[in-house]
Amino acid sequence: MLVAADLSYAKLNGAKLNNARLNGAMFLGADLSGVDLSRVILNEADLSGVILNDADLSGADLTDAILFGTDFSYANLNNANLSGSNLSGAILNGADLSHSNLSYAILGGADLSDANLEEMIWGKKQQWEGVRGLETAVNVPEALKEELGLN
Repeated sequence: MLVAADLSYAKLNGAKLNNARLNGAMFLGADLSGVDLSRVILNEADLSGVILNDADLSGADLTDAILFGTDFSYANLNNANLSGSNLSGAILNGADLSHSNLSYAILGGADLSDANLEEMIWGKKQQWEGVRGLETAVNVPEALKEELGLN
């Protein structure tokens, strides 16, 4: 079990860290492209500016994580728990966010272009100001479209 590790600026392309417990870990500026982080526990971890292109984060627990400016392009976040996370400025274009939990997440300036939002969970008081790319996101829940006036 790895807890509160500092893996800043690490290059772990293609590594398999699935099922790891990395609570509070710091990955500032790390390159985790293509890494298998499925079912990993990253509660309160700091992944600011991390590159997670094509990474597998399916079923990951990122509750209250700091994901400011993180690049999740084409990452698999299916069934991930992102509740309470700070996704300000995060790049989520083409990411699979289906069945993910984004309730209470901070999304200001996040890019959701072409992201899959099928059956995504969001909070009723969710802040959507400054979110980009919702017009090209796929499977946007009808209730969310209505809430944001996207119909």
